[in-house]
Amino acid sequence: MRNGIVALSALAVSLLLWAAPAIAHHSFAAEFDSSKTITLRGIVTKIDWTNPHVWFYVNVKEEGKITNWGFEMGPPHGLQRRGWNRDTMKIGDEVIINGTLAKNGTKRVNTRDVTMAKTGQKLGAASSENGEDR
Repeated sequence: MRNGIVALSALAVSLLLWAAPAIAHHSFAAEFDSSKTITLRGIVTKIDWTNPHVWFYVNVKEEGKITNWGFEMGPPHGLQRRGWNRDTMKIGDEVIINGTLAKNGTKRVNTRDVTMAKTGQKLGAASSENGEDR
């Protein structure tokens, strides 16, 4: 009887761990407004190359002051299929980002594409807006 309870408990924990990434994932429409597009230019301050979405942060000069914005992209494997790797964008790089604003008015953007200002290289961001994040 005890072995059965232990096995059932282990199965339950395994299922919860397996489901956690799916629970953490969100839909585009829940957070972003496709009618509110934006283009921003600034300097990369941080990059989180992790699942389920890569995030990067950029200092943007707005009305004479610097504001830090967060930019969501697709998952690492989706970005790699579009030519990205961990070294494509580095802290200190100047970038131009096209994307969609957060519904709640925060400084967050679902990224459509990123252009490296120095080279002009433009890469898609595996955006969840168009279901490209797979």
